[in-house]
Parts: sequence; C-alpha cells; structure tokens
Amino acid sequence: MNQLVPAGKRPGTELAAPETQDFVTMFIEGQLFGIPVLTVQDVLGPQKITRIPLAPREVAGSLNLRGRIVTAIDVRLRLGLKKRAEDKKGMSVVVDQSGELYSLMVDQVGEVLSLPAAKFERNPPTLDPHWRDFSIGIYRLDDKLLVVLDVGKLLDFTRNE
Repeated sequence: MNQLVPAGKRPGTELAAPETQDFVTMFIEGQLFGIPVLTVQDVLGPQKITRIPLAPREVAGSLNLRGRIVTAIDVRLRLGLKKRAEDKKGMSVVVDQSGELYSLMVDQVGEVLSLPAAKFERNPPTLDPHWRDFSIGIYRLDDKLLVVLDVGKLLDFTRNE
C-alpha cells in the first residue's frame, strides 16, 4: 500500500513501527548514549586514522572504509569531555549524513534497544548544557539514563556553540 509523504517530511525519517524506536547504544565515559538505528551503516573496532591539518579538534582525522574516505569525529571532545587515554582502544559507529560517511568515535558500542516511543522525554534541565546542544531527548531506563543524540547537530560544525 503506497502512502503519500506529507510535505516537509523526508523519506526514510518515518518510523517503521510508531510505537517503538530502535537505537544503537554506545558508552562514552560510562554514560549511555543512543542514535537511531536507521542512521547506522557500520560498527568498527579501532582504526588507523590519518590526521587532517587545520581541522577542528573534534575531527580526529579520516579513515579508509572499503575504499571510501570517512571523516572520524571524536564524540568525547564534541560533548565537552576529555580525550580518551592513548592506551584505551575505542570503537566507531559509522553513520551516513546527507550521503557522506562519518565515523563517530566512542568508548564502546552497546546493543540495539527497542524502546517505547511513549517513554521518550525531552531533555531535563539537569542535563549537561553542552550535551543538551546535541541531544533530542532521553529515556529513563531501569538502571541508567539513555541520552538520544541528534546526529545532524553532532556533525554540524557550522553552528556557533
């Protein structure tokens, strides 16, 4: 059954099942973050990254993924946290943003969580102000808080912070 997409709605942004939302989870300095599963292209272990001269400090560099150049973003620095220790290996979540691939460097990738849309909450006033800039909201899970990141804002280096 074909449905018309309302004006202003981009194809692919509608949810398959409106009652639940699926997120790839990741840990950064012990905090649980999530991004919509449909934005994720790949999950990678530690990679060889080539530094890009004059790039913002949050841009760790670039890497080669099956012949494609991927810009690596250090999410820790983007969120205002300190750089990961050199001896600690991280992971990357590769996302597609407007046809370009980006590697979001995180401490650890978790599982895919399917969460009820009704439990989604806007950012609380107590959330770190810097995180609030990149978050669309939260889920209160049994034992922790899941901060849902807005990938578009995370990758928008033209915004004034």
